[in-house]
Amino acid sequence: FKAAYQGYAEVLHDDPLRAEALYHWGFALLHQAKTKTGDEANRIYQDAIDKFAFCMLINPNYLGAAINGGVAYMDLARLEEVKPEDELYEMAKKQFEKANAIQAGTASYNLACIYGLRGNKDACLKALENARDKVTLPDAGEIVNDPDLFSVKEQDWFAEFMDTLNKKAEADTE
Repeated sequence: FKAAYQGYAEVLHDDPLRAEALYHWGFALLHQAKTKTGDEANRIYQDAIDKFAFCMLINPNYLGAAINGGVAYMDLARLEEVKPEDELYEMAKKQFEKANAIQAGTASYNLACIYGLRGNKDACLKALENARDKVTLPDAGEIVNDPDLFSVKEQDWFAEFMDTLNKKAEADTE
């Protein structure tokens, strides 16, 4: 089946209209899944992931599909309450790495969240710094309250990172 699907995708390759439709369909499913629970949410997340994957078969550089595919995997991992080392988080990580390959830094914060969940402090800091350097960080309050970063929030390096963000924000407003 996979070979057949790949064949269909090759016929549609570089078909921007179909890629766009699949992306928006996946995006709608992703947001619908957030309103559901249990098996229904699981099924809808998987459907969204499938739409994003097919979109990327048609257009491998579709940034939104890479990012939101990763978000869907992370949301599904949370729904299933799996450990941070689980394959669902690994699939999310791969999607975020694809997004960063398409446009540097766009999914670095998402990667920092995965590294934070896994307790990988060095990789988390590097990803946060990359997101900061590429100006893709959320605001400081969101970072501090992000449950994905709770395992690193009490670390000295995290406090120093947040201090530099706050000092930069103060300097920018002066």
